[in-house]
Amino acid sequence: MLDNESESPLDGQVVSEEQSSQPDTTMAMVIYALYLASFILGFTSIIGVVIAYVYKGKGPTWLDEHYRYQIRTFWIGLVYGIIFSILLFAVIGFPLLLALAVWFIIRCVKGFKGLQEKRAPSNVDTWLI
Repeated sequence: MLDNESESPLDGQVVSEEQSSQPDTTMAMVIYALYLASFILGFTSIIGVVIAYVYKGKGPTWLDEHYRYQIRTFWIGLVYGIIFSILLFAVIGFPLLLALAVWFIIRCVKGFKGLQEKRAPSNVDTWLI
C-alpha cells in the first residue's frame, strides 16, 4: 500500500499546488536591496529596474504590483533626482535631495514589509509614499 501511495500522481500535484500558493519573492526582495545598495554603489538601482522589468507579469497579481511599484520608484526617483540636482545651483536642491533619499528608503521599506506579508504595496500609483 505504501508503494501505491508513493507512486500516486496526486502526491506530486499536492507539492506543486503548495509551491504555486507560495510564490518566490526572492527577486523582488533582491530588487529592493539593490535599490538601497545604490546609496553606496550608485549603479545597482539600474540593475534592479532591469530585473523588475524582466520579472513583471510572471507572478501572482500582488507580486506583479511589487514589480510595478519598483519600476515606478526608479523612474520617479530618477526624474526627481535630475530636477533636484539642477536645483543644487539654487541652494534649495540639497534639502530636496535629502528628502528624495528619505522618500526612496521609505518606499523600499514599505515594499519589503508588503513582501513579507505577501500583499501588494498600498498606493502603487502614487508619486508620494
